[in-house]
Amino acid sequence: MGSSNEKVELRTRYRRERTERYLEHSFEYLAEAPEFVNAQVIASYVSYNHEPDTSLLNAKLIQEKKTLVLPKVTQNGLEWIAWDGALDSLSTKKKIKEPTGNPISDLSIIDLVIVPALRIDRSGFRLGQGGGYYDRALPHLRAWSIGLIHPDEISSEDLPREPWDIPLNAAATPDLVIRFKN
Repeated sequence: MGSSNEKVELRTRYRRERTERYLEHSFEYLAEAPEFVNAQVIASYVSYNHEPDTSLLNAKLIQEKKTLVLPKVTQNGLEWIAWDGALDSLSTKKKIKEPTGNPISDLSIIDLVIVPALRIDRSGFRLGQGGGYYDRALPHLRAWSIGLIHPDEISSEDLPREPWDIPLNAAATPDLVIRFKN
């Protein structure tokens, strides 16, 4: 199963549903999960619009002296740049806030990556926003991966897949971490 047209239709539907039902939640509790406690370098992102809010989680991770890296979109994919939480060190490209500075050169230092998703199925496969940036980045990261979603965004049916799709290790709602056996 896996059609690009099907993914496009699902993205449109899921974005509409997310907009209609959006409630602000905190994911700060994740900082206490064992995978986060044991990680020293964590890749996150700055959420926008109706995405699950990463602001409190990112602040908590920085407060706990974790090295937080954020993605910057380039022609070649994602680069990861350390961020200290200063909002004035972010630039805005389209709707996305990105860090300024030099990218890290050794991706193997990233222990954990927080991934945006519109939906995640029971096998850990995600439907993202459609840019393919994380699909291209995840194979280069040996990090434990977790997608953030709203409470009703775990799919009981398999999502369409392409050969390059990689399942996540876990999904998190505002009050639950679901670890996948993959």
